[in-house]
Amino acid sequence: MQFHENAAVIAWWNTRFERALNWLTPVRRRLILAVAAIYIGIVKPLKLMKKEELLGLPEDWLGKAAVVFGLLAILWLIYQAAFRFKTLPMAVRRHPQMTLHGLFWLFLLGLWATPPTLGWPRSVMLGIAVVFPFLIWRCAYLLQAGQQGQAAKTSFRDHIYYLWPAYGGTDTPIGKGHGYLSSCEAKTSEELARSQLRGIKLLLLSVCWDYAAKLMHTLFYGQQSLLGVQGSGIPELAELLVPGSTASIGASWASVYCELFYQVLDHAAAGHKIVGIISLFGFNIFRNTYKPLLAESIVDFWNRYYYYFKEILANFFFMPTFMQLGRRLQNWPNLRLFIAVFAAAFIGNMYYHIIKLHGALAAGDVFGIVYGLRSRFFYCLLLAVGIYVSMRRLQMRAQKPVSTSWLARGKRMFGVWTFFGLIYIWNVSSAADFVTRVEFFASLFGLSNVI
Repeated sequence: MQFHENAAVIAWWNTRFERALNWLTPVRRRLILAVAAIYIGIVKPLKLMKKEELLGLPEDWLGKAAVVFGLLAILWLIYQAAFRFKTLPMAVRRHPQMTLHGLFWLFLLGLWATPPTLGWPRSVMLGIAVVFPFLIWRCAYLLQAGQQGQAAKTSFRDHIYYLWPAYGGTDTPIGKGHGYLSSCEAKTSEELARSQLRGIKLLLLSVCWDYAAKLMHTLFYGQQSLLGVQGSGIPELAELLVPGSTASIGASWASVYCELFYQVLDHAAAGHKIVGIISLFGFNIFRNTYKPLLAESIVDFWNRYYYYFKEILANFFFMPTFMQLGRRLQNWPNLRLFIAVFAAAFIGNMYYHIIKLHGALAAGDVFGIVYGLRSRFFYCLLLAVGIYVSMRRLQMRAQKPVSTSWLARGKRMFGVWTFFGLIYIWNVSSAADFVTRVEFFASLFGLSNVI
């Protein structure tokens, strides 16, 4: 039993901090996060715009304030749409997510059609276009709450804290939205104590995984590592993709696996930190990364590795596609599953990474984005194929006994590592083009002179 689930530890924490736990009711905890969200709603847009300052974004405080208040107004309007969801036009009620993204793209088209000579108004529009991709998936969960009838009994304060999260995050909303957070919220002092103890544990694990990732560099990577001093340092995967770089097949394979392990540690450290902070406020949500290296199937690894990104693809691409195809493909269940998986892991994955490039998207360089992400798109294709095959194998395996010996389980886990390590060749951050990555992949099997 883990310490945050130990009744004696929970009782001690509850007794030691009884007054604070009783004072921190769900309403007060949300209020604290909502007040902090106002600050984040000012600071976060300024930080995102600073990264893209070459686009001609507002430089004066009046222009920056216009962007901040413009974004707040957009969030308020989306909340009002969720709050009054039943009164919306039928087309919007049937397709709220398509409406949200459609309006965003109409805004972008209007921005791209606006001449630079327009000056201040255009710079404000640019600022909104740069920042809104950070909010769009959070707004998607807000509209989902409206579609499910959950937003009608809420105030704007009940949503602002995850729209502008003080606990941190990227374009992927950790904790999803109102529905999931509410279902995981501590209602009693004992539940809050358990959640806070779990949060402390995750924050400690975050520090451990962060140091473990740094230790990997110290021990294995490069000529300055402990292995490198002995003449057997492992090159980073991105270094092997530089044209002209050379390494033995053994070192290349070691780099592939080490890159996978490093990414898992890096994701775990970042995710545990955010989930740990959320847990301190009484939201006992699922981890973002949960022991993916112990997964024995591709689909299980995908569920464990980056849970909240997977949830975006599952909620807004897989499930809508799967449900809408129910009647049309009820006699072709495998085809139905295939299309739904590709809608999520391939199309949804590509779309997410297109709008994630805030600056290039605001500048209208869509073709440049697509061309620059061609290796990522191939990664998405391989991922979709792998997930579908894995799901079908699990369906067929359910009818047969599976060996649970440590050797059989180890072989399955190693196969999963190999799959994700290899496809990550097309996803690792590098200036290498698509062909260079293919050549490196071929070199792993001694086929460097074939391509």
